[in-house]
Amino acid sequence: MGKRKLQKFQQIAEYKHVVEPEVEEYVSHSHSLKGKWCSNFFKNKNPIVVEFGCGKGEYTVGLGQLFSNKNFVGVDIKGARIWKGATDSNEKHLNNVGFLRTRIELINSFFALDEIDEIWITFPDPQMKKRRANKRLTSSVFLKKYQLLLKDNGIVHLKSDSTFLYEYTLELIKLNELEIIKNTNNLYKENWTDEILSIQTHYERLHIDDGDTINYVSFRLPKDKVLIEPLIQEDE
Repeated sequence: MGKRKLQKFQQIAEYKHVVEPEVEEYVSHSHSLKGKWCSNFFKNKNPIVVEFGCGKGEYTVGLGQLFSNKNFVGVDIKGARIWKGATDSNEKHLNNVGFLRTRIELINSFFALDEIDEIWITFPDPQMKKRRANKRLTSSVFLKKYQLLLKDNGIVHLKSDSTFLYEYTLELIKLNELEIIKNTNNLYKENWTDEILSIQTHYERLHIDDGDTINYVSFRLPKDKVLIEPLIQEDE
């Protein structure tokens, strides 16, 4: 491991707004902040918005700047990536921004029933191989996890350069008769005056520079919906 990366790990370990769980907290499914993010971490009663696969945290930090009346948690397993967003939010004195270093499949160990109001999924790995279908962050496997954490009819946002993942997600939404809030296969050709969607991640800017179009869809996720997995799959 490079010296620079070691320095980043040491620095985020000192940040009070970065949570790095111990192994036993994964196993017990009962992290001390579970159900207490507002009271013990943010020390307010504001709604919680979580970004899964936050990378360098541009969206988490950007949303935190736009909405001081909401709390934002960026989740990623890569500490060197989280360092950038954690450092930015620290320098900007954003008391409504925090980061959690964990794998997303273990997220139910860290948030309680109905604790989250909205979820953002920004530029995740599309996991195109059939054998990797359950790893897609918009698969029914993950949406069932989100159902437990989200308030009823909580909002899920997907922003992606992957046409495959976008179309797969649309098929899942259609199949399960979920309510779409906004939807486009070419975000920056829309005339939407939405500050939220103008935030761009590092990877998004790279895709735009390469001429890729950006897909976006947001939808509501009811708690009582029994979710069905679509049949769209990529060939092996």
